[in-house]
Amino acid sequence: NFQRTRRTMSKKACCGSSDAAPACKKQKSENENGVASTGNGDAMTIDSVKDYYGKVLGNSKDLKTSACTAAGKPSHTVLEIIKKIPREVNDKFYGCGAPLPLGVEGLKFLDLGSGSGRDCYVAAALVGEKGSVTGIDMTAEQLKVARDHADNFCTKTLGYKKSNLNFIEGYIEKLADAGVEAESMDLVISNCVVNLSPDKPSVINEVYRALKPGGEFYFSDVYCDRRLPKHVQEHQVLWGECIAGALYVNDFIRYAKAAGFEDPRILMQSPIEVEDPELKAIVGEAKFMSITYRLFKLPGQLESLCEDYGQAVKYKGTIKGHESAYRLDDGHLFEAGKLALVCGNSAAMLGEGGVSWLAKHFEIIGDRSVHYGEFPCHGPPATAPSAAAPAACAPGGSCC
Repeated sequence: NFQRTRRTMSKKACCGSSDAAPACKKQKSENENGVASTGNGDAMTIDSVKDYYGKVLGNSKDLKTSACTAAGKPSHTVLEIIKKIPREVNDKFYGCGAPLPLGVEGLKFLDLGSGSGRDCYVAAALVGEKGSVTGIDMTAEQLKVARDHADNFCTKTLGYKKSNLNFIEGYIEKLADAGVEAESMDLVISNCVVNLSPDKPSVINEVYRALKPGGEFYFSDVYCDRRLPKHVQEHQVLWGECIAGALYVNDFIRYAKAAGFEDPRILMQSPIEVEDPELKAIVGEAKFMSITYRLFKLPGQLESLCEDYGQAVKYKGTIKGHESAYRLDDGHLFEAGKLALVCGNSAAMLGEGGVSWLAKHFEIIGDRSVHYGEFPCHGPPATAPSAAAPAACAPGGSCC
């Protein structure tokens, strides 16, 4: 299992002090840009977010705490690429992790809320010259930073004949309006952005629309073990701490399933502790955590429960950086060359029928011609926010 680390929150904001412009990329309800709210009121406006990320924050060192930091650290491959990225892009990057899968050569990426473009630059190197990466953001100043260095990074640093990076201005709730076509992307990534949207169902629905069949939404975000009351959602410091917009994890699972992502899988998770006495009194017994989820778009292949068809998989060891083993989620680690029994959903995610983007890296043995009942599963070790983890291969869980 991935190491569970503790994240702490002070009274100061992770994205600025409590008297600064509202932070954390929030957007107001039913605004002039046509983005509807899902209940956070007018506490945060698009204009204030643009101003904060474009003008108030000089660089990532201006962030006051690590509360918005996701579990785990980037892979060695990703860390080596980050070292090559222009300093301004790295300095002006505000994110909570590194949701960047390996083995993605030749694929098309979309990054939601791409900011200065750091994750896009990494993805540009991972997909190679035959792949492409698009970043979408609503902040003009951040987009300028991302665009300023893109051509030079791709042609000089990576040695490509032309840039495979593209940055567009728009809203993640309205990808179609920004020119993102249906079934045009192999992978969509997001770095602590979805929880900051006022209309989370629209974001998830738009991602599903944009993904090709077999594509994946691979992203890190902040979640809560309950629906937060209005006084917490509208608290200035908690907005700054990137906590007030945290989505109740079961509501997220409902939104994901409604969009078509039938079996959300957790890759890694880490608790966020509210230690400041005043803030702890405001949030009460609510518990927060950062989670990296994997959502596969596999129409007609994923079931609501974990079913046994006598299938097995063998990892080929072909993903650079994961030659000895590949982790699908926090309950599946596949050693190269070793057969492993899996449920039907896992077989689909790893390449049954050749649909999933992972198909070329796995051999699938067996089909669904015979059903042997429910697949014997159990959930991963429980961590905050829930005292009991979801059943494996059920929404939010994973098979073992």
